[in-house]
Amino acid sequence: MPRPIFALLRRRWFWLTLLLTVWLLCSGQALAGPAERLTAFPNWGTKPSLPAAQGDLVYPDWLRGDWLLTSTLVDLAAPLAPELVSPGFEGNRGQMGIAVSCPVRFVGAQRRSQGLIPTVTGPPQTVADRAFNGLSLARAYLSDATVKAVKVDPQNPNRQVTLLSGRRQLETTVTARAVETPEPGQFITVERFQQVFRGGAIPYFNEVETTTAYRREGDRTSGPRITADQVTAVYLSPQAPDFLKAQNQPVALYRYRLELTA
Repeated sequence: MPRPIFALLRRRWFWLTLLLTVWLLCSGQALAGPAERLTAFPNWGTKPSLPAAQGDLVYPDWLRGDWLLTSTLVDLAAPLAPELVSPGFEGNRGQMGIAVSCPVRFVGAQRRSQGLIPTVTGPPQTVADRAFNGLSLARAYLSDATVKAVKVDPQNPNRQVTLLSGRRQLETTVTARAVETPEPGQFITVERFQQVFRGGAIPYFNEVETTTAYRREGDRTSGPRITADQVTAVYLSPQAPDFLKAQNQPVALYRYRLELTA
């Protein structure tokens, strides 16, 4: 995720392409197939049907704590090339193999009932510190000067706004989500995002989807360690001239190797 947009944002004319990584660790009914979909990379068809996102994304408790995240782009593909290719795809090849690191954290949050008077209903659940992680990751790719702040909607944990230099901003909303736990020590999540970039003459809309398979590793000697296989799928914007030609198929796929160490 340079995350694809992070490399593009370094070039003025690429501001219309959107930040793809702000929700990596910010963002559950079960969905059949995310593990198989990762295995099938890069042979992906149309976007899968996902349940609507409800509340925050709850992670396994073994992810709770402070971590150093290292993210490395290890592969990329343009399934519909040469007819359809997303802006900046070829330029992103230069990011292959480059590791980017930043601190991230997952915290315990009380689960509250819905209603006129919300009440605590159970033990804390592990969720991402969305504002901290979003700001840390975005600045790791773009610099402190470019990324001014990340704000999470207090009424909707699935919506956040990234404030950028030059009065530009990116609004990102998780619209659909599914999770899978194949076995203890494994956790797979699929999230789809609607993004709106504001700062040009007209707002620019985009849709991306991220599938991440976390695995708990390490022991008492080596220390806590988590690895993950992640694929970000980029879909054409409805504003793109070739939007209908894509038929809900991704025009770019980016695969990352993630490592979290304590």
